[in-house]
Amino acid sequence: MAAIGTYSAATSTGVHTVAVDPDTGALTQLDSVVAGPNPTFVASHPHDEYVYAAVRTEPEGLIKAFQVDNDTGELSLVSSIESGALSPCHCSVDATGEYLFVAHYEGGSVSMLPLGSDGTVAAPTAVVEHSGDSIDPDRQTSPHPHSANPGPANDYLYVPDLGTDQVIVYEIRPAEDDITVHRTVDVAPGSGPRHLSFGPDGEYGYLINELDSTVTVFERAPDGDLSEQSKISTLPADFEGENKTAEVEVHPSGRYVFASNRGRDTIVTFAVAGDELRHIGEIPTGGAWPRHFSVSPTGEFLFVENRDTNGIVVFDIDIETGELTRIDERLAVTEPVCLQWV
Repeated sequence: MAAIGTYSAATSTGVHTVAVDPDTGALTQLDSVVAGPNPTFVASHPHDEYVYAAVRTEPEGLIKAFQVDNDTGELSLVSSIESGALSPCHCSVDATGEYLFVAHYEGGSVSMLPLGSDGTVAAPTAVVEHSGDSIDPDRQTSPHPHSANPGPANDYLYVPDLGTDQVIVYEIRPAEDDITVHRTVDVAPGSGPRHLSFGPDGEYGYLINELDSTVTVFERAPDGDLSEQSKISTLPADFEGENKTAEVEVHPSGRYVFASNRGRDTIVTFAVAGDELRHIGEIPTGGAWPRHFSVSPTGEFLFVENRDTNGIVVFDIDIETGELTRIDERLAVTEPVCLQWV
């Protein structure tokens, strides 16, 4: 089962659950609920049937917690709380299921919210404001944290900031219900770091940069620090159009890294070669503006959320080669922008 977040009006259904056929990749809609304006990003609980949606209310965002019926996919609201700042764009739950972390793009902040054993979400115990800027006159005049993900060992939180060209590494301190800055990792000016994904062994992290359409490979040290090893474009050398990258994800095998291009509207496949990536393929997404995609837990399918063409398109993954093949499965959803496994 999976949950979907969308761009939607305050009075429209915006969070959905779907059943996923493990053999064919077919999607069947189960339930839909009104969650408020633009519940764009959703995160699932690692141990229980709860889903959290980041809702872009003003002047402060909301986090809404839903219980998911494991048999029917029915969503039931269990709690709602302010997220800590304006415009939450990404949320994640740590491996223990005790905390939710939220990145606020316009609010320039990251927050930490405790989770109850009953799935409820409490008020933020930490809200940290970022500072700084970078060279892009339109997108980098102020901080824009774009995602917040706990690292492989669950002791550090990684927050790419598109506005400052940095990845801020926080130490997670459960005893104090707090996060503190541990490291600040700079990337090339004008890159616009957006999302970060780690391989299954946690040795390497892959950062997708929205503004220059690249993926940066980092080696992760035991102390949580990141050291840049290489960088590769998601675009062919002769590409001349407008493009913004969006999502990056590592295949469960650790052998492949996938990235999405918005504008060129493709998924790019890279092979992992030590501390480098090697381009091995590119395929159209079957729609427009792929803001997010998700690989199935088995590694057999890839699901692309094409926002501007209102649909989710399914691809088969050749586990031996990493090659993607579009299959005849599509789910119509208004402006889908996130799919997470429940």
